[in-house]
Amino acid sequence: MSINLQSHAFAGNPIKSKTPNSTDPFSPTSAFESLKIRLLDNTHHQQQSSPDFKVLPFRKGRPLACSIPGETAPTWNLGWINLADCQGFLENSGAQLREEALVYLGSRSEDDVVYWAIDVSDQNSSVPEVGSKQFCFVELRTLMVATDWSDEQTMGELAIAGHARSLLEWHNLSRFCGHCGEKAVPTEAGRRKQCSNELCNKRIYPRLDPVVIMLVIDRENDRALLSRQSRFVPRMWSCLAGFIEPGESLEEAVRRETWEETGIEVGEVIYHSSQPWPVGPSSIPCQLMVGFFAYAKSFEITVDKEELEDAQWHCREDVKKALTFAEYKKAQRTAAAKVEQMCKGVGKGQSLAGDFNVESGELAPMFIPGPFAIAHHLISSWVHRDTDAPNGAEVRSGQSNNSMSNL
Repeated sequence: MSINLQSHAFAGNPIKSKTPNSTDPFSPTSAFESLKIRLLDNTHHQQQSSPDFKVLPFRKGRPLACSIPGETAPTWNLGWINLADCQGFLENSGAQLREEALVYLGSRSEDDVVYWAIDVSDQNSSVPEVGSKQFCFVELRTLMVATDWSDEQTMGELAIAGHARSLLEWHNLSRFCGHCGEKAVPTEAGRRKQCSNELCNKRIYPRLDPVVIMLVIDRENDRALLSRQSRFVPRMWSCLAGFIEPGESLEEAVRRETWEETGIEVGEVIYHSSQPWPVGPSSIPCQLMVGFFAYAKSFEITVDKEELEDAQWHCREDVKKALTFAEYKKAQRTAAAKVEQMCKGVGKGQSLAGDFNVESGELAPMFIPGPFAIAHHLISSWVHRDTDAPNGAEVRSGQSNNSMSNL
C-alpha cells in the first residue's frame, strides 16, 4: 500500500501561496509599516487592530509548539502568540521587541491575519503561557515525525515552521555582507537583507541549497540501488543523494553523484518531484531535494567509503517488505506522545532519536525513511509502479507513460 500526500512534508505552505501587492494591507511592505506603528503603541492593545498579527517564536532553531489531546493520540499545533504577548515575553528577559527582529511569513486575508517569526535564542525567560495551553520549544525534526501526514492542517503548520526556520537560520548566517564585510540589515520585512555600507549596498537573498536525490533502477533485473550512511539508524537504507555543483544540470548531478559514490553508470534520468528540507544543520538552512529515477547502464558496485557505509541492489519484493514492516504510524504516535510530555515538562532534556527507529517484535532486515521524506515516495512509487505523485510532482511530460510503466 502506497501513501499518497497532497504535497511533500514542508511543501504546500498555506500562507505563502502568493505575495500581495505592496498596497495591500497584508503585503510585507504594508504589514511592516503597521508593525512599526503598533510597536510605538504602549497601550498593549495592538491585538484589537486589523489585520491581526500572530508571532511564532523560535529558540535555537526550535519552534514554539503545544500539544493537543486527540481521539487516538495527541497532536500538535504551532505556538502562535500575539504581538503584546511577544513584547511581554521579551520584556521578562530585559529585552525590547524591535521591528527588525520580526520576519514576515505570510498572511491569510480571509482570516484577517498576518504571520511573523522571531528568534528568541538570546532570551532566557520561561516559555510564554497563553490560557490553559502548555508550550515548549520542540526540534522541527521531532515535529516532522510527530505529524499525522493525513492531517492537512498539521501538514500546513509543519510547512510554515519549516519556512520560518529557514529564514531565521539564514538571518543568523548572513549577519555581514560577503562583498565588503559591513553589517547586513534586514529589508522587505525580513525577506531580504542589504549591506549597510552605502558604497556597497549589495542585496542579499535567502540561501537555498539544491540537492539531487535519486533512486537508481536496474530495469532488466527489477532491482533498486539503496545505500547506507554511517549516521543512519541501524537497518535503515535510502536513496543516493548529493549537492549540485556549479556549472552542471540536475541530470548531470544525478549521474556524477551516482558514479562517485557507487561506481554505477547512469543513462536515462526522469524527474519525479521536489521537497523543501529545512531540517538539516543550521549551516545549511534550507535544502531543496530534487527527486529522480535514474536508470543504470552498469551494475557492479564500488562503494566510496568516505561517503557511504554500504550500497546494495535490492529486489522489488524485499523493498516492498521493508515498506510494509516499517511502523510509520507507530513512530508518529510515539513522537506525538513525546511532544506532549515535553510540553508538560516531563521529557525535558531527553533525546528523541530513538523515535526514528521504532521496532516491535521480529526485526526486519531493513526499512526505509518514513512518509515525511521524499526518499520514501521515490521508493514507494517504484515498488508499487505508482504513477501518482504529490501535486506539482508529475513525471516529465512526454515520458511519464512509457518510463513509469517500466519502473
